[in-house]
Amino acid sequence: MGIKPLLTKCSVMTVRVIMTVFAVQDLASSKKFYQDVFGWSINLEVPVLVSFKMSNNHELMLYDKVSFARNTGQMPLLVPENSISSTELYFHVDDLEGIIRKLKKAGARLLSELAPRDWGDEVAYYADPDGNVLAVACPIQS
Repeated sequence: MGIKPLLTKCSVMTVRVIMTVFAVQDLASSKKFYQDVFGWSINLEVPVLVSFKMSNNHELMLYDKVSFARNTGQMPLLVPENSISSTELYFHVDDLEGIIRKLKKAGARLLSELAPRDWGDEVAYYADPDGNVLAVACPIQS
């Protein structure tokens, strides 16, 4: 006899992103990287995952790859060294130079130097320990 899924009806048809999840190779080192760079507070921490409280009720969850695979039924691909995933987090930051210093100190790999971009932001691109792309940006002031 299978388990019957619970269906909850929502009164409002609103779709919003509440969490970004990265399946990571080394949870401890990824946790340290994100704490050192962004300083977010931890919302939830259990042996296989850690969730950081970002802004606007959004969370970043780092999930051990093996445990992540138990939920999805497939092991996420390992990003080869010096490669990047097809995932990018794009941040507007108040202190662009400060966050770039923190990224460098934490060992983020530079992908593209800080430069003005056609869409009106000054942006630098880095890779986290698992090859996820982190773009740190500030709108160009006219």
